[in-house]
Amino acid sequence: MASNKARAYFALLGYHFNPDVITRLLGVEPTSVNAAGAYSTLDKPVISSWELSTETLSGEVDVFALTDTLVKQLEPLKDKIVEVCKSHNLSPRLGVVLTLSADQSGSSPEVGVGARAVRFLADTGSFINLETKVS
Repeated sequence: MASNKARAYFALLGYHFNPDVITRLLGVEPTSVNAAGAYSTLDKPVISSWELSTETLSGEVDVFALTDTLVKQLEPLKDKIVEVCKSHNLSPRLGVVLTLSADQSGSSPEVGVGARAVRFLADTGSFINLETKVS
């Protein structure tokens, strides 16, 4: 049977920016980038993204712990994140991708964020994004 899986990520999204510039400004290597927007024209804007993600965990997933781990890594960058969001017109978000097992005998994970993450989200003006799937 399939088990529950989850990962948490922090992403910066926007039009017409090069993620490599954000990497240089933040001083952190992302786990993934999409630079499509850096090369799009103004008449057909495309979104670029810069993302830092946890590993995908399986089994008994703790969403609170996943987001807390990520936020602890990002807290020292809080002022830089706010600065690059303003200077490059980016939208910051903390997300969770949760794949739930269709096996009804397993447990369903609690989904939420702790006080530390809420404070970080407020300080950086970040959105929360939750994506759920069933396997």
